Amino acid sequence: MDEFLNAAVAEAEAGLAEGGIPIGSVLVHEGRIIGRGHNRRVQRSSAILHGEMDALENAGRLPAAVYARSVLYTTLSPCAMCSGAILLYRIPRVVVGENVTFRGEEDLLRDRGVAVDVLQDARCIAMMRRFIRERSALWNEDIGV
Repeated sequence: MDEFLNAAVAEAEAGLAEGGIPIGSVLVHEGRIIGRGHNRRVQRSSAILHGEMDALENAGRLPAAVYARSVLYTTLSPCAMCSGAILLYRIPRVVVGENVTFRGEEDLLRDRGVAVDVLQDARCIAMMRRFIRERSALWNEDIGV
């Protein structure tokens, strides 16, 4: 198992335990986690704190060169907002836990030169399937339906 995907999954589990949406992310630079986060829209009553956005926020303000040599791990395919942040900061690679339950802007990222690796991790798929089944109204709110 990939230690960085494991860290993203742990973040997703933390978000679920807090009553939020189970999506986690970590930003990795030179083999070290420099930012971690999970979807905190519910917990912080936020419109934008998706897992990827939280990881970037928790990494703090960084030089452009750091982002350009980083990898973002996320348990779920990135939405349009998170993909925009990936493009803005020129993060060259994204590792996605799964895109079975939601397929975000992977084509946009690839078209703009970002390497996107989708793992179809069974833990990520099961966690999101259960969440969507049990809390469909909250899930629909999170993806703007």
